[in-house]
Parts: sequence; structure tokens; C-alpha cells
Amino acid sequence: MVLDSFDKKILQLLQRNCRLASEEIGAQVGLSPSAVQRRIKKLREEGAIEAEVAVIPAQYSAHGMSFVAGIEIERDNYAVLNDLKRWAQQQECIQQMFYVTGDVDLMLVVTAQTPKHYDGFIEQLMARYPQIKRVTTNVVIDTPKKSLFLPVEE
Repeated sequence: MVLDSFDKKILQLLQRNCRLASEEIGAQVGLSPSAVQRRIKKLREEGAIEAEVAVIPAQYSAHGMSFVAGIEIERDNYAVLNDLKRWAQQQECIQQMFYVTGDVDLMLVVTAQTPKHYDGFIEQLMARYPQIKRVTTNVVIDTPKKSLFLPVEE
């Protein structure tokens, strides 16, 4: 899908607040509300908008702690890596997963109730995938910025 300047402006606005009314978006980008609605529908259908979610503060979550885990797999085992990536997508406690270069193969952002719960999750992960050579963990102390906003070039 090729995005024109209207689509890009709409995406910028929706990333900040997906509950904006079509009238408000139209006023900001210079389109009628019905034109905005048609464009948003097309952006959803074409996959330019993957999801629209409610972001809640951590205080309302059963998983009040966050951990950043680096996963190193033995000998670049791509079959295990691909299976682990598929499995991780089904785990609600994994918020984000990155396949990266460097000392580790994957970086995971994991939530848990307590360090003990996190440790249990890592034990389950390593029992399922004995090819994991090492897991390094950083405990998140504070989250000064948390965003999934992606700039859309004009």
C-alpha cells in the first residue's frame, strides 16, 4: 500500500489517540469525516493499522514487574529459534520480542507478578528449549518512557 500525505497524517494522529472522532481528524488533516472513515477502513484492511488497543497503567495489571531478558541459543540453531519465536507469541507475559545482533539472539520484555514468578517462567522456557545456552536478565526499575509510536515520514 502506498501512503499519501493524508494517510500519513491520519496514522500520526491515530497512533497518539485511536479514539479521535473522524470529524476531529478531518479538521486536522483537511478532509471530510466520511473521507477520513474510508481511509481508516482501507488502512485497516491493507494492514497499515495492525491493532487498536487500550494502554493501561502497570498499577492495574496483575503483572506489576517488568524484566528484559537476553536469550542466547547454542550454535545459531535456526529451527529452535523459529519455534521459540512462534511459542513466545502465545505467551501473554511476553510483551515484546526482538531478534537482534550481538551477544544474544533474542531480547524479550517480560512481565510477572514477582521475581519468583519470572524465575518460574524462565525455568519453563529453558525446560522447553534445552538449546538455550544462557539467559541474562535485567529488572526494570522505572519506565520513564513507554511508547509504540512510529514516526511516519511526510
